[in-house]
Amino acid sequence: MPFHGLSMFAGSLGTIRLLHEKMKFDCIDAHYIYPDGFAAVRLGRSLGIPVIVSARGTDISLFPSFRLIRPMIQWTLRNAAGVVGVCEALRQSMLGLGASVENTRAIGNGVDVERFVPMERDEARRKLGIPLDAEVVVAVGNLVPLKGYQFLIPVIARLSAQRPKIKLYIIGEGYFRTRLEALAQQEKVQDRVVFAGRKPNEELKYWYSAADVSCLASSREGWANVLLESLACGTPVVATRVWGAPEVITSPELGVLVDQTVDSILAGLETALGKPWDREALARYAGSRTWDVVAGEVENFLKLQIRSESKQRPEANAV
Repeated sequence: MPFHGLSMFAGSLGTIRLLHEKMKFDCIDAHYIYPDGFAAVRLGRSLGIPVIVSARGTDISLFPSFRLIRPMIQWTLRNAAGVVGVCEALRQSMLGLGASVENTRAIGNGVDVERFVPMERDEARRKLGIPLDAEVVVAVGNLVPLKGYQFLIPVIARLSAQRPKIKLYIIGEGYFRTRLEALAQQEKVQDRVVFAGRKPNEELKYWYSAADVSCLASSREGWANVLLESLACGTPVVATRVWGAPEVITSPELGVLVDQTVDSILAGLETALGKPWDREALARYAGSRTWDVVAGEVENFLKLQIRSESKQRPEANAV
């Protein structure tokens, strides 16, 4: 892994030079600080053009803990013309790693409001074969430990004592599935926890709309797309208060923030399942942050950093 950034730079330099000769770039926009951002900054220095790098999550929440990679992340943040974090928490972490206040922005992700729209709940449940009288929790994400399903499944076991119609539908796939299926059997909720597998993105609106609440129990996230996707379908969210989640769930009227413990997630789901929600208001809130809004914010930041860089380096081919 310590060589990935250099390998990416060396492997792409020739192609990038040819492309740049055909059509001069104003800048390079690189996503994921390492290895992509590191390689991009080296490319930018070779071509004499500014580079803007964006942090997505693990590249800042985890990778700086690796002794050999941390210096390359710090070098990237110091030498990029602009730095974006998909949440303010990532931005603050990057400032601590050497990014400058003037060159950094937090620009959160958006949601496709044409794809994620509220469906009538019973209609969605009929389409998916979900009992109409069930209390439904849906969780969307890869089956890996950081997503926290190992906390959520015991929560369903404890909820089932008071809520006999509770069901959890897990949408996703991954190497941790066998362990999670064994845990569901151990907790005696194999009939209440449904591993639905990976589903096409365009089908997720039915799962969100069919649910009473969606749950994200991750130990770390940048700006989890599933939060706005659920809200856009009118479904409230219970989410662990990590990284960007509090920047999405900004009000108790949007969802419940919890710690990654069985007790806290249990209390959060009990609150969410017992509360009347204004589903139209949830959808309106999510709909205010479309990908067009995000694109505009990114474009404005790119233009600002290109202009700033051109003042410092008049020889740069910026417009």
